[in-house]
Amino acid sequence: MSDDPGRHGNDGNQGNHENHGDHDQHEGHSAGMFRERFWLSLVLTLPVVFWSGHIQELLGYDAPEFPGSRWIPPVLGTVVFLYGGLVFLKGAWAELKDRLPGMMTLISLAIVVAFTFSWVVELGIIEAAPLWWELATLVTVMLLGHWIEMNSISRAQGALGELAKLLPDTATRVTDSGEEEVPVDELRDGDVILVRPGESFPADGIVRKGSGSVDESAITGESTPVRKDDGDEVVAGTLNGENSLRVEVTGTGDDTKLSGIMRLVSDAQESSSRAQHLADRAARILTGVALVSAVLTIAGWQLAGAELDFSVVRMVTVLVIACPHALGLAVPLVVAISTTKGAQAGLLVRDRRGLEEARKLDVVIFDKTGTLTLGAHRVVEMTVHEGMDADEALRIAASVESDSEHPIARGIVESAREKELEIPSADDFEALTGKGVSASVDGTRYLMGGPSLLEEVDAGVPSALREAAERAGAQGRAAIYLLRDREALAVFAVADAVRDESREAVSRLKDQGLEVAMLTGDSQEVARAVADELGIETVFAQVLPEDKASKVKEMQAQGKRVAMVGDGVNDAPALATADLGIAIGAGTDVAVEAGHIVLVRSDPRDIPRILTLSKATYRKMLQNLWWAAGYNIVAIPLAAGVAAGWGILLSPAVGAVLMSASTVIAALNAQLLRRVEI
Repeated sequence: MSDDPGRHGNDGNQGNHENHGDHDQHEGHSAGMFRERFWLSLVLTLPVVFWSGHIQELLGYDAPEFPGSRWIPPVLGTVVFLYGGLVFLKGAWAELKDRLPGMMTLISLAIVVAFTFSWVVELGIIEAAPLWWELATLVTVMLLGHWIEMNSISRAQGALGELAKLLPDTATRVTDSGEEEVPVDELRDGDVILVRPGESFPADGIVRKGSGSVDESAITGESTPVRKDDGDEVVAGTLNGENSLRVEVTGTGDDTKLSGIMRLVSDAQESSSRAQHLADRAARILTGVALVSAVLTIAGWQLAGAELDFSVVRMVTVLVIACPHALGLAVPLVVAISTTKGAQAGLLVRDRRGLEEARKLDVVIFDKTGTLTLGAHRVVEMTVHEGMDADEALRIAASVESDSEHPIARGIVESAREKELEIPSADDFEALTGKGVSASVDGTRYLMGGPSLLEEVDAGVPSALREAAERAGAQGRAAIYLLRDREALAVFAVADAVRDESREAVSRLKDQGLEVAMLTGDSQEVARAVADELGIETVFAQVLPEDKASKVKEMQAQGKRVAMVGDGVNDAPALATADLGIAIGAGTDVAVEAGHIVLVRSDPRDIPRILTLSKATYRKMLQNLWWAAGYNIVAIPLAAGVAAGWGILLSPAVGAVLMSASTVIAALNAQLLRRVEI
């Protein structure tokens, strides 16, 4: 029904860079407009059908007669043509201006011919049966098809707006006379701004006073807060941690890294593939077939010496029977059912182009943080000294860390909770700046910290614990010791934990013949540790946010169809660039907006199910396209009268019945998609 799926999804704002003659058949239209025109047309069509002589004869009833009742079909049929059919006539005019006749042209041709023919009959110029009920039902069903289509299409244009929301509206600027609150767009390079704890940085800049941690996960995708001291760079849209910072502005507006990411998202949307939709291609072919068949029909019968009335009726029958009564619903119905079925299975289809592309994928690229991993710290490995129980060590460690707000501390506490350990309350909590924490648990003093704490207290560390800490460090994990009386009791390797579901997801994708890759801004050591754990061979590590989309393009340049799975703002350009962008639903809003498909449950095991749904959807589309248009192979020649010598002639009314039958078959076949297991 549409020129291409991208125009209703991520490409909705793009215009045409590849074919200036192309156009959007739904430009200026909305689902609401089609809905309103459908319902009113339906109300007007019912009496047209009820008072139709052919329907009365077919169903064996007599409609009430009263003065003017014979004019109900022509008058209401005309209203339906002018009101409901106007949108198709405008669309056809646009297609013809661009010299690209398609669905709108074919629909318009059929309703114009039926409308003109019916009035010619009503005025007594030709002796035949008018086509008012066929005309009214054709317009109404086409409006229903377009309404379903528009509802099944989700425009993913909200990504840029979500990116912009990361920036605050105002900033605190520091001047010689004190502090002043100003709109962000008034900031200039060289200004000094004060960013308090919990506030987002309104511009790129350099820390000039203060130190603390900054949450850059929205931009870099990394879950660990980054320490910032004098001279360190901060990025607009990131979140300040526990201390106030004074920052010298170095980039505002379009010059910020955030704006750069926004431009990448926009560019990726505009450069997306504009492959023609199957139904539209079929409609264009059918348009040519219908026009040629109609011309040959009237010309052939006239040359054979037939009456003009007979020749015109044959031509009208050909055009009516060739009109894609079912083609208008064949694909949208499948799309609507598949998107509903996907949503019920936790797969939110935002752009049907992505769902259609999924069946052809060669490689799936996962962002690491928040996608294959939880995006939060957990104890991923624990080593205890002889005589110490592992659960007891974790229980004590969680108690000591329970009053700390540090992400690593929270990870230790959450690990204990997930194991359902009882965490006792701690007394006399003390933060040891830059080294760790200490607290009393059940009357015993414990310390928690890293290598600097060991040096501070000159602690003894058993060789097994030291080796475990070194192993954790080599994998890019934080090694945190539990100490008592200057003796190390346990060491905890804390890192962004791999999701339990990720292993199965990767395995199932490989079983389906897909290559699996991982992309992250983490160090090579951290990336390799996660990849080895999951059995992923292809790894892109230390990738800057602005370079993630280029990695997708690199694989596409190798002729591969690429899916990208991510959850952060920094993933948005890559999601939009990929043939299929899959956003983890628990991720940032912008990633969700940029993705073609959203995993509502944030479960990577749903990705193989996307492939199954895609293949089933495509299969039903092809079947429906055959039912919607394939019957013309037999019906058009019969309508043209090639079997007239054997007494076989199809009337326009019979042609309309055949159209309706193909519509019912296509609709029932689409319903069978609900039975597919994904």
